[in-house]
Amino acid sequence: MKYLTLLFLLLSCNLINGQDDINTLVENGIVFHDEGNYEKAIETYKKALEIDPKSSLVNYEIALSYFYNKNYQNAIKHCDIVLKNNDQHQKEAYITKGSSLDNLGKTKASIKLFKKAIKKYDDVLLYYNLALNYYKLKDFKNAEDIVTQGIAIDPSHPSSHLVLAYINYDNDKRTQSLLNLHYFLFLEPNSRRSTEAGKLIQEMMRSNVSRDPDKPNTINVSLVFPSGDNEFGSAEMMLSLLEASKMTEENKDKTEDELFIENTRSFFKILGELNSEKKKGIYWNIYIPFFNDIAESDHMDAYCYYVMQAVNPYSKAWFEVNQDQLQAFEAWLNDY
Repeated sequence: MKYLTLLFLLLSCNLINGQDDINTLVENGIVFHDEGNYEKAIETYKKALEIDPKSSLVNYEIALSYFYNKNYQNAIKHCDIVLKNNDQHQKEAYITKGSSLDNLGKTKASIKLFKKAIKKYDDVLLYYNLALNYYKLKDFKNAEDIVTQGIAIDPSHPSSHLVLAYINYDNDKRTQSLLNLHYFLFLEPNSRRSTEAGKLIQEMMRSNVSRDPDKPNTINVSLVFPSGDNEFGSAEMMLSLLEASKMTEENKDKTEDELFIENTRSFFKILGELNSEKKKGIYWNIYIPFFNDIAESDHMDAYCYYVMQAVNPYSKAWFEVNQDQLQAFEAWLNDY
């Protein structure tokens, strides 16, 4: 009996030591991965797999490093081990495998996988990746439906708002695309993607309005309603008229920043006036109430400089001079 007890203790110690070794190797591998040294990370994870070849943790981490190293076949192989284990890191393995399939040109297989995953996990990342695949196939209807479902689950995911903005832009839905872009920039105001989003807002707000080169006092406004959907028709018209007002004598001495803030405030308020309890969907339930409340607040200047900082060279200077307004806006958001 003493020998059995001693043997059990020795086995337990070995298991504990082995798990400690795995955890240490994984921690080291993650450091290498985060540094962008994917080869070294993979080499480190392989040592952990020698201790426990079926570990879901190690197989997921090595799959992720293979994915970032563009070795998609090996990424799929290790994701399959995680999925077969059916314990931890399941959702993450679905995302990595689905993205790997898509990068291998197997987008339809990726779509099938993400649909399967969504039945198990109601997660915004799965909806986003599925919508992105539909978007790549130019299936805009399914892309819009899927990403909208994801945003309804979790409105704090920036990429979902951005892909929806591009879907709406490609479908000439200017009002919806502007709202998507504003929400994206509110969540992610200062990145490479933010620069593109800010430029797109500026482009869309200027579209449909021009000054006649032969008649300087004549402003041309082209009113284009959303195809097949007039839900935002009046907002489209008012957006063009607001932009045209920038060229009037009354506004000639105002800065571009002042005019952008005024027109964005008016745009948000117009949409707020169109809202009612009868109208359903993410635009009427998420976007429009939020932006209308900002427009009705004293924080419109802070909001506009904050979301457009990636394309507005004066934002940084404004932040330095108006720290009190930024802090007040932050306090307002915390209470909101």
